[in-house]
Amino acid sequence: MKIFIKNMVSNRCKLVVKEELRKLGLHFIVVDLGEVEIMEDLTAEQREQLREALQVSGLELMDDKRAVLIEKIKTVIIEMVHHSDEMIKVNFSDYLSEKLKHDYTYMANLFSEIQGMTIAQFIISHKIERIKELIIYDELNITEIAWKMNYSSVAHLSNQFKKVTGLSPSHFKQLKERRRSPLEEIGMVPQNQQQI
Repeated sequence: MKIFIKNMVSNRCKLVVKEELRKLGLHFIVVDLGEVEIMEDLTAEQREQLREALQVSGLELMDDKRAVLIEKIKTVIIEMVHHSDEMIKVNFSDYLSEKLKHDYTYMANLFSEIQGMTIAQFIISHKIERIKELIIYDELNITEIAWKMNYSSVAHLSNQFKKVTGLSPSHFKQLKERRRSPLEEIGMVPQNQQQI
């Protein structure tokens, strides 16, 4: 049986989910970002217990097919930007359509409607956060970061970085207290700005 979980964006989240499944005596086959496959079928009582246990850690069971698709889109983006050593060199809309077996226009419209931002804006938010991380690690220079993150040039990366953060990458590097955001908060519209 497959279970879909919202806000599952890191290895820590995977550990939390595995532990909660063990506590309920459930056996998992695969625990991936946003998606879990278990051997058993959940009873209504187990589903409610799991829902309550996951909410304590900021995770949420999903039932709505549209919400599941939105989370799958986010998961593909997060995996690509944060957990992959190589950026995708093909058109991302084609990649997303092939990976999720949905028409890109449908996914893009649904994502914008539900999230209040475009898929492209969500990708840029995550790319900028990943660039911050790479700058903080100080293992790559800005040219190497631009190449790794699939930017056409250092100027393109710098312009996008400054547009999003208000700082140039070099100014960000000089800051004493560098501000990064938790993955689950990137691309979230503040509550007072969310569309109804």
